[in-house]
Amino acid sequence: MSGSLQVTQKQLLHQQLEKQQQKHHYESSYYLSTKSSVSKQAFSTHKTTSHRLKTSVKTEKGQEVVKLSPLPKRAKRTYLAMDKDKEVIGYVIPVFRANHEVVRSLTEAHEDDVTEEGINYVAMRNLFVREAREAMEVKVEKKTRTKHVRESADRLELGKTMEEWSEFRKKMNPDSLTHPPELIVKPRGQTVWEGKTVKLHCTVAGWPKPRIAWYKNNVLIDAKAHPEKYTTESNYNMHSLEIKNCDFLDTAKYHVSALNIKGEVSSVATIVVKRFQEGMEEGPLDPKPHGFCPEHGVTFETTIIDKFDVAFGREGETLSLGCTVIVYPTVKKYQPEVVWYRNSVPLKPSKWVHSHWSGERAMLTLTHLNKEDEGMYTLRVNTKSGFDTHSAYVFVRDADVEVEGLPVAPLDVQCHDANKDYVVVTWKQPAVEGSSPILGYYIDRFEVGTHHWAQCNDTPVKYARFPVTGLVEGRSYIFRVRALNKAGVSRPSRVSEAVVAMDPSDRARLRAGPSAPWTGMIKFTEEDPTVGVVPGEPTDVVVTEATKSYVVLAWKPPVQRGHEGVMYYIEKCISGTDTWQRVNTGMPVKSPRFALFDLAEGKSYNFRVRCCNSAGVGEPSESTGEITVGDKLDLPSAPGAPVPTRNTGTSVVVSWGASKDVKHLVGYYIEHNVVGTDVWMPCNNKPVKQTRFVCHGLTTGVNYVFRVKAVNAAGYSPSSPNSDAVVVQPAISVPGKPTNVTVLEAVKDYMLVGWTAPADNGGADIRGYFVDYRTVKGDIFGKWHEMNHQALTTTSYKAENLKENVFYQFRVRAMNMAGVSNTSLPNAAVECKEWTITVPGAPVSLRVLEVRDTSVVVLWEPPVFDGRSPVNGYYLDIKEASAGEAGWKAVHEKTNKGKYMKVTGLKAGTSYVFRLRAQNLAGVGKPSAVLGPILAQTRPGTKEIYVDVDDNGVISMVFECSEMNEGSKFIWSKNYKEITDTSRLTIVNEGGKSRAIFNSPSLEDLGTFSCMVTNTDGFSSSYTLTEEGLMRLLDISHEHKFPVIPFKSEMAMDLLEKGRVRFWTQLEKFTSACQVEYVFNDAIVEQGKKYTMNFDKTTGIIEMFMDSLEVTDEGTFTFNLVDGKAKGTTSLVLIGDEFRELQKKSEFERAEWVRKQGPHFVEYLNFTVTPECDVLLKCKIGNIKAETEITWFKDSIEITEEDEEAQKIERKDGELIFNIGKWVIKQEKKKGKEGKKPSAEDVATPPRPKISKHDAGIYEVHLRDTRGKDKSSFNLTEAGYQAVMNELFRVIANSSSEIQVVSTEHGIILYSMITYYDENLRVGWLYKDAKIAASERVKSGVTGEQLWLKINEPTEKDKGKYTMDIFDGKDGVKRVIDLTGKAWEQAFEEFQRLKAAAIAERNRARVVGGLPDVVAIQEGKSLNLTGNVWGDPVPEVCWTKNDRELLSDDHYKLKFEHGKFASITIAAVTTADSGKYALVVKNKYGKEAGEFTVSVYNPEEEEKKDGKKD
Repeated sequence: MSGSLQVTQKQLLHQQLEKQQQKHHYESSYYLSTKSSVSKQAFSTHKTTSHRLKTSVKTEKGQEVVKLSPLPKRAKRTYLAMDKDKEVIGYVIPVFRANHEVVRSLTEAHEDDVTEEGINYVAMRNLFVREAREAMEVKVEKKTRTKHVRESADRLELGKTMEEWSEFRKKMNPDSLTHPPELIVKPRGQTVWEGKTVKLHCTVAGWPKPRIAWYKNNVLIDAKAHPEKYTTESNYNMHSLEIKNCDFLDTAKYHVSALNIKGEVSSVATIVVKRFQEGMEEGPLDPKPHGFCPEHGVTFETTIIDKFDVAFGREGETLSLGCTVIVYPTVKKYQPEVVWYRNSVPLKPSKWVHSHWSGERAMLTLTHLNKEDEGMYTLRVNTKSGFDTHSAYVFVRDADVEVEGLPVAPLDVQCHDANKDYVVVTWKQPAVEGSSPILGYYIDRFEVGTHHWAQCNDTPVKYARFPVTGLVEGRSYIFRVRALNKAGVSRPSRVSEAVVAMDPSDRARLRAGPSAPWTGMIKFTEEDPTVGVVPGEPTDVVVTEATKSYVVLAWKPPVQRGHEGVMYYIEKCISGTDTWQRVNTGMPVKSPRFALFDLAEGKSYNFRVRCCNSAGVGEPSESTGEITVGDKLDLPSAPGAPVPTRNTGTSVVVSWGASKDVKHLVGYYIEHNVVGTDVWMPCNNKPVKQTRFVCHGLTTGVNYVFRVKAVNAAGYSPSSPNSDAVVVQPAISVPGKPTNVTVLEAVKDYMLVGWTAPADNGGADIRGYFVDYRTVKGDIFGKWHEMNHQALTTTSYKAENLKENVFYQFRVRAMNMAGVSNTSLPNAAVECKEWTITVPGAPVSLRVLEVRDTSVVVLWEPPVFDGRSPVNGYYLDIKEASAGEAGWKAVHEKTNKGKYMKVTGLKAGTSYVFRLRAQNLAGVGKPSAVLGPILAQTRPGTKEIYVDVDDNGVISMVFECSEMNEGSKFIWSKNYKEITDTSRLTIVNEGGKSRAIFNSPSLEDLGTFSCMVTNTDGFSSSYTLTEEGLMRLLDISHEHKFPVIPFKSEMAMDLLEKGRVRFWTQLEKFTSACQVEYVFNDAIVEQGKKYTMNFDKTTGIIEMFMDSLEVTDEGTFTFNLVDGKAKGTTSLVLIGDEFRELQKKSEFERAEWVRKQGPHFVEYLNFTVTPECDVLLKCKIGNIKAETEITWFKDSIEITEEDEEAQKIERKDGELIFNIGKWVIKQEKKKGKEGKKPSAEDVATPPRPKISKHDAGIYEVHLRDTRGKDKSSFNLTEAGYQAVMNELFRVIANSSSEIQVVSTEHGIILYSMITYYDENLRVGWLYKDAKIAASERVKSGVTGEQLWLKINEPTEKDKGKYTMDIFDGKDGVKRVIDLTGKAWEQAFEEFQRLKAAAIAERNRARVVGGLPDVVAIQEGKSLNLTGNVWGDPVPEVCWTKNDRELLSDDHYKLKFEHGKFASITIAAVTTADSGKYALVVKNKYGKEAGEFTVSVYNPEEEEKKDGKKD
């Protein structure tokens, strides 16, 4: 039973409800129907009953309002789902209860359109169905007549609405009979301007709901495949097709077709797209046609300036685009509508996109760029008179990867088919896979309101599409994707838009808002409390996606589901078996979608679905049939070969053939590569679907190749074949206008017209000119007429057949391969009458070739008017472009009779202008038009002509150009006149290389040869062939015609081990076909027992070996070589003494080899002197064994172990050493002396000399064992001894230190230290390079290892250079000291100081003798002591006792006689005289004390002491 409340007066109830919303909140329950609710039975089943009571409440204003009672209390329901066995199998989500606005706020802004028929049907039914049987309750109240009349009108209007609804219901009610489609409103044809958007509309009726398709010229339009071009919409049987940015190709017939099971209907509409202006192309500021705006009474004209250009950004950066918009006229308080588009889709403000319009400047800012932001950006300015647009492409490059080789981030992550616990995430593969192919992708999800990302898949998926399950209903999620290759995982992509996990029908209802306009009726429903029923079986179970990784099932909910939500169990069965297994055993799923993972690839399965709710589990659906697990989507095929086309100086247009039989194409990636490298770089980082793309950001003048690969969800296609190489240069266009049209000469019936070539040649050489003329009479201008029908190749023209005394004007058009330019400005009208000029006219057609940093070649044509005599020369002037008129200066002093000149001495990077004057006998004519400015700079990539002589001796000149354009040709000239006679030269062109071949080089070919390339920016070069150069080339040609194999080294001979002989040579240049013939005395020898040959072609070494030389081998050995037509010969003559000497050496080497088979000497006995001056006899021995005997001999006497010499022999590291100067301490053990310390006689004498005559003799070493024997000797006598001594002297001399200086009291000593001194060493001293003679004052000598020179009592004359010359066995070693200056001063001052100290020491006062140390004297006796005293001057003398001076008296008598003798006499000494005495002497040089002790004893006391002891 259903209850309803209806208010008959809509306005009153509307006001009351507005007031009640401010005070009260009513709880409403809406049952959100699914798409299965299309039948009337299902719809009526969903109706619920209201148990609320209504009450009337009076407001303060006396108005009655309706108030509903609270919801009735009811028993708490259980939400456990149970099967037939009453086992809990899951949970049932209760009916969703929430305020409509709250639910709507959870949905995202951008969701896929819902296309289910049930939703459209319910929306349409809600729009019209208001059941008349529903209870209506009318309140009784007083009404005025006016109010009554108004209510009557409302009732009539409601009745009319119900009639319309009834008619519509007949067509729309699913319970009525079906009927075929009917086009109620047909699409109408339209004519639009190019660049605008057009929309076709139609309305279709029919049941079942017809399916709509749009066709263009009978070809189906796939709007999803081309969203940038087409958009289709279907809302409530109203359908539309929008065609964006129309161009001329969109002119066609468009069909709309409606089809259902009852039939089909179609209609045709024609779209005509017109261009704004026919003929002349629009300029950048030319206005588009705008219509009159009657609202403001003006026509708005829009102009866009300061336009943004193609832009490049990098991920993470911020990029701004902007234009200045001028709208004329200005109307107060009126602003145009400014809209930004990306790929023809309007942009909406978001955290990534910010737009700003200041009234003059339109700005678009893209914050934190991502690859999704790449595309064509368009600014559209809409006014009430029309619109204007500007577009440019924005490229977004990948951010730098953290680790080399990682893939870049995927892009364009989107969510589809969202349901209660399920969503499909898709993305696009990146353009760059990294150092290795992408292995798969990881999908991460983020629940809005949490703080961490969760990875959705453990195993990377290769498809760019993945079903995410396990979502929580009602919660919002965002997703991101990361790519994986062998190097690691990429950065994550930009996150997707937020998506809510909820039923699609709920989402559509919430997004659509209220289902019908206000009708004055509010219906409250609530859930039926009755017990639910077991749901029926799902229908239409199909596999929507199947890959190696997963299978996705989809189905329709059951018609019979009870009054609560349902959930689902999925079951699988392996083909060939009858066992069904439940897949989701843990929890049933809520969505009519499910993804199955972990299926065996290649196996076949059947699937079915069961529904469940709290009442139990329903019957299974029909099975899907056998489904084989595997990829259903194949990789795209390789696109067709790309074709690059020149576009601008930094871009190239690339077109290619589409991939064939590709399903679900995502787009194409274009890559470029610089010719000569192997690095491929992406042109676009976001795939494009069209088969034409403009690749920007290229380098001008660089050669590129391109390739394309397609991509779909399965992955990348193979790359297309590489394109042909293309040089990045602007596309060829028509040239600019010629300028400076002037009349150079006039005669009675003709005039000479000249002009300047256009500055812009359009990227191609000017092929000619066309001249027009017209007559002028006062202010009346005649019509223009063509004067020449064939293009002129010069910049002047003789206009003939003119009328005398008539004024004429001329204009000129230039032509290149792209077409004819616009006409130039005409010259001022000139009268056709004869001029009286005697000097020549101005030269014409000035041009330059071979522009370099420091030079340029200027060419010209003679003046058309020579004057009264022929032209006999030219003067060329030059000035820097920035200089004034005073800066002109002549390039040369003498006239130039030719028509070209090379100007040198220019400054690199400076611009110059040129002018030319012609001369005849009458004088010099006026200057030509100024040529330039010309920048003195060598163009990058410019190459010079070089001369080549090939292997056949053909001489040619070669010129290469790396920037050949379409239509470019090589033009060869001699002396800057194009070569037309081919008898001397043959021209061969191959790609970017041209070769001029001399047919028969001779003196006739001397001159300057030049080559230029047409349709380029002045690529040219020249080569001057002189007589000397020609002779050199002829010599090289002869060498190439009759080639000789070059030898790196001529034949040589080596003597090898065993006495083998090796004849060899090495070639410098040869081929693998080179052959060798071995010849001896004109007879060819072959490989065999005697000869062994080898030719190593990797090194070019040719060898022939002979084991030995016999008498018959005397003669000439020859190698003859043949390599193609090249030949070579090398010989070696072995005859006479040379052969015999070689034979002896061979025999010796063989004997040496035999010798070395046993113990032998690697190095024979010889001597060496160590740095310590030890003389050693040394030899190296080899092939020694333990049993090998080694014996030393001296003078044929064996040195035994008992001999003293044996201790001088050592053996270490394969060396035998005899130390001649070793000091051997000989201590013989004598009988009776064992264990005793040796006496002085037993100790050896000090070390012996390093070498002496005693060591002279012949030393021998013998080696012997069972394998053989060998010996070596050294003659240490006469010459041998002298050689050893000379080496010893050399070591000694080189060990000498630099000369040092030391001062003494006698003079100055110069000395040098040596390691060892031998008495035979000659040492000489020189003073100022003169030998110093020995004298008493200057002496030289040796003390130990010190060589010295003593200078006694030096004077100023001894200053100078001193040299010590030590004999070193040859020339001598010199040590030099310069004893002058500071060195002399220091030494001399030190000498004087020491000398003074010595004098003082000699003359100081001292006691020289006579005094004892101790005196013992008997008491009573007298003591007399005398001391000898020395000093000069005579010293003063005093005596002291116990440090107290004594004076002479009767007891102490002191005397000093002759200045030498000092005496003291102590009379009758007593014990008191015992003590310490001293004789103290003193003079001016010092003093000294001679001390002694006096001890006085008493004999009696001594005896008493002795008695006591006894």
